[in-house]
Amino acid sequence: MSDEQLALLYLDGNNRAFDELLSRIKDKLFAYILFMVKDEELANDFFQETFVKAITKMHNGQYKVSGKFMFWISRIAHNVIIDHYRDLKSCHIVETPRDKDLQNLKVASVLEMDHERNMSNQQVLSDVRRLVNALPDNQREVVYMRYFEDMPFKDIAKVTGVSINTALGRMRYAINNLRRLSRQHHVNLTLE
Repeated sequence: MSDEQLALLYLDGNNRAFDELLSRIKDKLFAYILFMVKDEELANDFFQETFVKAITKMHNGQYKVSGKFMFWISRIAHNVIIDHYRDLKSCHIVETPRDKDLQNLKVASVLEMDHERNMSNQQVLSDVRRLVNALPDNQREVVYMRYFEDMPFKDIAKVTGVSINTALGRMRYAINNLRRLSRQHHVNLTLE
């Protein structure tokens, strides 16, 4: 069954359908939230709040079957995060602590290769994480959604609440900034 079919079954009173839906999307949704806030405790709170809001919206008839339940709930999570930081009167969506980076993403298993190449590639991935973390928040978010969530720009635009041209522009600026930062810090970003 699709995520949408499970959501509709849940609305018809089938709680097991919701359990299945939750088990399917929880890791991906939590990874997105954790990437955005860089704090596991806060991410857990946002994760819970996202599901409470999603359930409420579903029961209030605000969920329309579109074939993209994950994007719908990601949009809710995005809004929960923005609302939190707006309430704190912060001008940034995300504050990136120095001691945390994209380590929570499972990119370490790039390919099976010999030990020397693996070590070299690990260093490149570590450098990429550092450079991505140095990007402005809105650019980092688009990079994450595009390269780590494999989302098309149309969906990135919907989730972030901007036009597709703005999403594309943010990606273009992010790539330009990554190139500039790699040159500035003499970082080689070539995987072997």
